[in-house]
Amino acid sequence: MPDMTNAITNTVSISAFNRGLAGKVFEDVKRSGAKVVMKNNSAECVLLSPDEYVRLMDEVNDARLLALATERTARSGKTKTVSEADVLKELGIDPDELDDADGVEIE
Repeated sequence: MPDMTNAITNTVSISAFNRGLAGKVFEDVKRSGAKVVMKNNSAECVLLSPDEYVRLMDEVNDARLLALATERTARSGKTKTVSEADVLKELGIDPDELDDADGVEIE
């Protein structure tokens, strides 16, 4: 029965907010993780810490990019690809120079 225990300990009633306990609930979210807010015995929303929200959004975006890359790779079929080493050589870029470019972010 660990799933039922987990569900019970990770829910909070909307009435807790109405009784002025929002600060306590928010601290509990920071300490213990996400909470499901219940209203009239139904899930109303989920409370997450900002760090957890960012982590989850990064994971979603990574999954979307992976799906896009997989789709493009599948569509490319037998199209000839060029290795990174060949591209760098063609552009006259020394791979060691890239190691020195720590502050540059490419998306």
